[in-house]
Amino acid sequence: MTLSVAVAGASGYAGGELLRILSGHPDFEVRTVTAFQNAGQPLIAQQPHLRSFADLTLVETTAANLAGHDVVFLALPHGKSGELTAQLDPGALVVDCGADHRLTSETDWAAFYGGDYFGAWAYGVPELPVAGGGHQRERLAGATRIAAPGCNASAVSLAIAPGIVASLVEEQDIVSVLAVGPSGAGKSLKTMYLASEILGSANPYAVGGSHRHIPEIQQSLRLAGASDPTVSFTPVLVPMSRGILATVTARLKPGVTADEVREAWENAYHGEPFVQVLPDGQMPRTADVLGANTALIGLAVDAAVGRVIAVLALDNLVKGTAGAAVQSANIALGLTETTGLNVNGVAP
Repeated sequence: MTLSVAVAGASGYAGGELLRILSGHPDFEVRTVTAFQNAGQPLIAQQPHLRSFADLTLVETTAANLAGHDVVFLALPHGKSGELTAQLDPGALVVDCGADHRLTSETDWAAFYGGDYFGAWAYGVPELPVAGGGHQRERLAGATRIAAPGCNASAVSLAIAPGIVASLVEEQDIVSVLAVGPSGAGKSLKTMYLASEILGSANPYAVGGSHRHIPEIQQSLRLAGASDPTVSFTPVLVPMSRGILATVTARLKPGVTADEVREAWENAYHGEPFVQVLPDGQMPRTADVLGANTALIGLAVDAAVGRVIAVLALDNLVKGTAGAAVQSANIALGLTETTGLNVNGVAP
């Protein structure tokens, strides 16, 4: 049976990536696309690469226009989706690619986002290993409300969570430095995202513990078994349109060996189609995951300082956002998890 789909925020980067993935999904039919200031325009005026949707016109983002669909994907700025979700059909599957329903702590929401708190939904990182065994996907089966992850947050969490689950690393003093493409910030017309500011330069931002994905990372690590994790998180904008390379380090507990580290990570992601641990000595590149719903992890142990280094590469618009949303929707609906999703990147 074909399921009817609406995509809100279809003129943005995340919305466009959702549509690109959905165009090849055999069980979904996109019938409605919405926008705010771009309402009334043909979709391809804003997303000219999506030729298969040339017949669709952007309509206003309202609960009425999103009603009557089996699945609704929201790709809206924080605060905007929360205003709509209470009005949507309780029987429809709603997947929010924004931040409004990710955090379980209202205090964290107030500290890092501010404004109205809309409550937490099932968290859409299926491969995240959780304390006691299993993965987050078990909590997605049958869900009707799903919060897709923050791209940086899922990169850091997937990189280091196996060490938390296996009790091999200290939960304090986790350090992460990320090279990120500016598409993760959406189509915001801000000076720091202009090509003239980014090309030929690396630009750190939200330095010193202010980035909004920090509480989301801590929340994921608590799911993996940490009690009070601390994370130093520093993102750096680099001149690539999409992609994240996350270098995450943590202190090893006394006596932990490199072999134990590799065994823990490989066990955590054994059989996972979209999260893969590379062979010893290999490190991932963002170029290898562009356009794919794939996260690649390279591992090393720095014995001199007693730390594990996990380097993870993913495409922030696919595995970091839209791909995770579609993957989670597949699980919630009882479809094959990999349906419509590609493990192969685009090269060169």
